[in-house]
Amino acid sequence: MWIIKHRRIFLGISAALIVLSIAALVLWGLKLGIDFKGGSLLEAKFPAGRPDKNVLAEALKPLDLGTVTIQPVGTNGILIRAKDINEQKHQEVLKALKEKASEQKIEEERFESIGPVIGQELKNRALWAIVLVLVMIVIYIAYAFRKISRPVSSWRYGLAALIALAHDVIIPAGIFASMGHFLGKEADLLFVTALLTILGFSVHDTIVVFDRIRENLRRGGGKDFQETVGLSINQTLTRSINTSFTVLLTLLAIYFFGGVSIKDFSLILILGIFFGTYSSIFIASPLLVEWEGWRNRK
Repeated sequence: MWIIKHRRIFLGISAALIVLSIAALVLWGLKLGIDFKGGSLLEAKFPAGRPDKNVLAEALKPLDLGTVTIQPVGTNGILIRAKDINEQKHQEVLKALKEKASEQKIEEERFESIGPVIGQELKNRALWAIVLVLVMIVIYIAYAFRKISRPVSSWRYGLAALIALAHDVIIPAGIFASMGHFLGKEADLLFVTALLTILGFSVHDTIVVFDRIRENLRRGGGKDFQETVGLSINQTLTRSINTSFTVLLTLLAIYFFGGVSIKDFSLILILGIFFGTYSSIFIASPLLVEWEGWRNRK
């Protein structure tokens, strides 16, 4: 019951985080990767030792690659971002790198090249995917809880879930926008994949609590709606925390021991799972109680 009793504190904390995240998104925006704006990305490794970044930049200058960004990766790796190039130019880049590395063997980790038109199409589809998922989730929850109309209408369950989902997406996106501004982190298709995964995990956790509320309302558990919601949260609290904790352990292992290409993906998932668990317990269900209290006062 303490969660419901102090619900306005938790709602206030979330509101502040959302405002800060929206401010970061408005001020800095997400730094889009080549998946969305087009370009080429090449990751290579120098087993015998990485040459100086300025030396590599000079080697690539005659190749007409547009604005080139060279980022050190790990101990001996580099990440090169440039304009969209074909396979011939790709081989010329590798040749230039090899010459500056004193003919040592270069291990190419990955190479991606996407045109600007395809990048714009991917961006539009990614946005539509997120919007469609949110709409379908709200419709599903409203339908699943259609027989529970007292004391809170079924559509309010869907709206509470939608607010919780927005909370779970906006805050990680705002943090990533800040990281993009200060650390150069880029949002790519894996970023969108992480957001969609967060939506699925978070709504699953929220529905578990909502379903327990529905069952307790049918059985008459709790003296009033506030007590019923508090009882339902207490009954599902351990399950929610344990499930999220085991997922976080796996994601932390991926983040610290996985490859560079999936580090940002696992970081967004870690943030999303944490805030998703928080919203399922401290946001979605307390919102129902707040609405019911407002209706009674009115």
